[in-house]
This record gives sequence, structure tokens and C-alpha cells, in this order.
Amino acid sequence: MRVTTMIVLTCGNARQLFSKSLRVHRDGKWPYTGYSKHAPRARSTIGSTVMKGQECQDCSYSKDAGASPLFPPQHPDAPSASQEMLSVLHRAPALFGHTQTRWKLQTLLQTCSWLQLHTLGGLSQLLKRLGISYKRGRAHLHSPDVLYEEKVRLVNSCLARARNEPQRVCFLFQDEITYYLQPTLACAYEARGHDQPLAERSYGRDTPFRVAGALNAVTGQVTWMQQGKFDRRNLVRFYQTIREQYPQVETIYLAQDNWPVHFHPDVLAALEPQTYPWPWLVPGNWPREPGPQAKRLNLPIQIICLPTYAPWLNPVEKLWRWLKQDVLHLHGSSTERAALRARVDAFLDQFRADSKPLLRYVGMLPD
Repeated sequence: MRVTTMIVLTCGNARQLFSKSLRVHRDGKWPYTGYSKHAPRARSTIGSTVMKGQECQDCSYSKDAGASPLFPPQHPDAPSASQEMLSVLHRAPALFGHTQTRWKLQTLLQTCSWLQLHTLGGLSQLLKRLGISYKRGRAHLHSPDVLYEEKVRLVNSCLARARNEPQRVCFLFQDEITYYLQPTLACAYEARGHDQPLAERSYGRDTPFRVAGALNAVTGQVTWMQQGKFDRRNLVRFYQTIREQYPQVETIYLAQDNWPVHFHPDVLAALEPQTYPWPWLVPGNWPREPGPQAKRLNLPIQIICLPTYAPWLNPVEKLWRWLKQDVLHLHGSSTERAALRARVDAFLDQFRADSKPLLRYVGMLPD
């Protein structure tokens, strides 16, 4: 008949007595079952430690020599192991001889033999421990402009001047947007189940509308104009509206994208001589000189081109996102053209004066 003896251990002698119990057990004699007076009374199993380290500050323990390492063998900590794994994940599987375009657990296990793992479950647990998860991708575009850094420095320099000399200089980000008479789809609240929010469409033509907007990067004031289209004539009219909005300043910096119409000779003729240091990106078959109908207005506007294919540098894009969220998504005016245009005007009119909330929304408030 097997007899088990219970011994209550104190923190001072727990390590010494338990060490004896292990020696007795290894010699083939009866095992002790240990408890600590400071720890919850949970019966231990043969071969286990007396208590967990976090249950008593006076006791210590160490990991068994045969336990599995927390990270791959050649990495001492999580950051270095995670960096090594991400260096593989950020490269195409085809570079390692796989036909898939995305990594799978199986192909990772085959490629990273240094992990010394043999099961998909073990690899999944390791990735979780390293802070790596399976995530949905997003569209990404890198600006191909070879002068990207130089153009960004020019923008920052002109913006700093506008902040330092607000009575003489202002800095505006400018952009255009096209929206349509038919509503765009977006999420909205609806009862659970198969019912979905409806974008009520009409049977008429999906009429486009164009809006040009200019955001003051220092004050948050917005200047805008709505038209059916923005050709050279309407663009010059918009520049005149900007000048009317800022009649006292000596220089208006206007940062905009590389839409060729911005640099048409007939448009540039309405402005003061330009100091932009790089060539304009215009079609080769365009005239180099303004036509006889071009207006010579000498508006104190200096055009600054943002790097090509870099919309993240233009905060007006976020203003358009706000407009879509509040006015254009799921709108109910597909049969009321004038009402829809009026709602767009009303939305932009709230930013006619200085607006810190708008600057905060687009990320332009300085730290």
C-alpha cells in the first residue's frame, strides 16, 4: 500500500526541504507533497516545483534545462527574432522557390528551417509570440518622382515663411474633386440580417460636378468654387477668387498636384512670373506661349508642384474625404441636382472662416 506524507513548507526552508524530497524520490522512496503557507493550497504533482515564482517573492525557481526556447535558437529576444521573420515575409515567396504570391504557414515552415519547428500549430504560436499576424493588405503607391525630397523641402520652406509672416505671405493647398448625382455606397446602420442600407438611384444621367478647393495651411480657411467642369477659363476664375479672399498679402503660395491644366500657358499668363525651379509637366504638343485670349492679371500667386503621385502630401484630400462621409455617401438627392449642389456648398461654407477643427482633422496643426 502506497503512503503519501504531507509537509507544510515555509518560505525560509522550502527550497532545502523540497530538494531533499526530490533526492528521496529519485532513490525510489516515497515522495513528498509540498505546500507554502504564503501560496494557495494546491496539491503538487510528482516532479513539479513547489510553487510559482510570482506567488511568493521569497522563493525563486528556474526553467528546466529541457524546456523549449521562447524564440528561435539563434535569437536571444523577441525583437531580433521578429525582425528576422519579417525580413522573410517582406520578400516574395518566388524568391525562395515557391509558386504562391503570398506566404502560408506551410511554405514558411519549409523555408525557415532555422526555426527548428515541425508543426503548423507550433509556427502559428511562434508568430503570435513575435507579434506577427495575418492581416488584410491595402493599396500602396510609391511616388516615382526623383525630386521628391527636394520638392518636399520647398513646400516646407514656403509653409514656414507663411507661418512666420502671416501678414505678407499665405500658403494654400489646392485640389479638385469630381462627384456625381448618383449616391456612392458606404456603411450605415440597418437591422441585423439580410437587409442592407440602400443608395437610392434615379433613372437619369449620372451628372458629374467639379469642385476646386484651396485650404489655408495656417488658418484652416477654405476657398472653393463649383462648376460643371474646370477648364482653363474656370481655373483662372478660381485663382481670381483666391486673390479676392486674400487682398492684402504680397505672395500666395499655391501647392497643387501635377494636373497639366494647372500649367497651361493661358493659365500661367494670369499669374505673376513664376519662380518654381523645375520644369512644368505638360504634354509636348501644347503651345509654349499663351494665346491671344489669355488674361494678363498679374495675380500674386506662386505655383508649387507637389511630387508626382503623392496625394498623401495634399491635406485637401482629407477635406474631400470628410465631404464624402457627411454629404455624398448614400445621399438621397439623386433626382435633385440643385439640392445636392446646395448641400455641398453648405458643407464647405462652414470652413469659410478660420477653422482649427479642420486643421486638426487634416493633420496640419503644428506640434
